[in-house]
Amino acid sequence: QVQLVESGGGLVQAGGSLRLSCAASGRIFSSYVMGWFRQAPGKERDLVAAINWSGGSTTYADSVKGRFTISRDVAKGTVYLQMNNLKPEDTAVYYCAAKVTRIYNYWGQGTQVTVSS
Repeated sequence: QVQLVESGGGLVQAGGSLRLSCAASGRIFSSYVMGWFRQAPGKERDLVAAINWSGGSTTYADSVKGRFTISRDVAKGTVYLQMNNLKPEDTAVYYCAAKVTRIYNYWGQGTQVTVSS
């Protein structure tokens, strides 16, 4: 069992930055993939970025490439999402998730990010 707790959301002006954190408790195996998703009102939940827990390889949605950076601290069991040059369209609830098998099995409670224009 894995528990995920996000933090770091808030209100920021367009062009600003935020760093989200996802603290994981429980056993994190090297085969896990950790992802950040977001869901805006009336829209589906979409993958923003993902990172392989062992090797650190990453993937990003086209809409955030060059602006967002996902990273992890294995010793702390924490995944981060550094978000720069934020835009109003980045406004959403951001969720951390862990993929154990072929799907994301564990989810955090979400943290709100609001970008004002």
